[in-house]
Amino acid sequence: MKPSARRDMILQLVEERGEVQVLHLAERFETSRETIRRDLNELDASGLVRKIHGGARRAAPVPEGAPVEGSFDARMTTQSAEKAAIARRAAELFEEGAVLFVDTGSTTIAFARALARRRGLTVITNSTEVAGILSRAEAHHRLYLLGGEIAAEGRETLGALAIEQLSRFKAEHAVLTIGGMTRSEIMDYDLRETEMARAMVARAAKVTVLADHGKLDRAAVFEVAPLSSIDRLVTDREPPPELGAALRAAGVDIVVAGP
Repeated sequence: MKPSARRDMILQLVEERGEVQVLHLAERFETSRETIRRDLNELDASGLVRKIHGGARRAAPVPEGAPVEGSFDARMTTQSAEKAAIARRAAELFEEGAVLFVDTGSTTIAFARALARRRGLTVITNSTEVAGILSRAEAHHRLYLLGGEIAAEGRETLGALAIEQLSRFKAEHAVLTIGGMTRSEIMDYDLRETEMARAMVARAAKVTVLADHGKLDRAAVFEVAPLSSIDRLVTDREPPPELGAALRAAGVDIVVAGP
């Protein structure tokens, strides 16, 4: 049985029973306890279950009013003009020969389309969509797609294997999308996407964040990095005054894209 199918069945059992035990799951699926623990780790990291001693239980419901993120397909059609303008401006900032980490998001997909008109970049990404766009471009880019478990909804690879592969690279730049930006940090909604972004920040010399105005001065769920880790923000509007002051105090270069 494929791990993804087994995890779907585990999730169904948790929903039905409220709580499951590692020993029972190992016997039911005729696999090792270590394999089941890895499955539960993945489900816990995705927020689908909550690990407990010897097993897992249903994840707590999201509190009313807590920040949430729309589906990936919905985000692809939200602020699309603004994201295209940000992408075009951001693509102008990277010279031929630059080495970039690029993460997964609707804005970095727009960025990949803009990069397809440039030449001679090296791009390391966990986004199957970004990789597909750049692989079809006649731009002589060098392209690496990180392997790992495919998260179909976000069209990306995630998890320990993808991060282990990323650790073999060093890049001049990390180009990231985010779920939100406060006056102290950049944030995201998904834990595994957050872990990927943190790994890119750690392995890059400079960090560029692509974010439309709707993400500015807005909290998400998980901290990716403090503002002091960012070198450049590319956005479509000037940030609100207090956030703008915090960015400048942290040494972040603010680039506002034109229409």
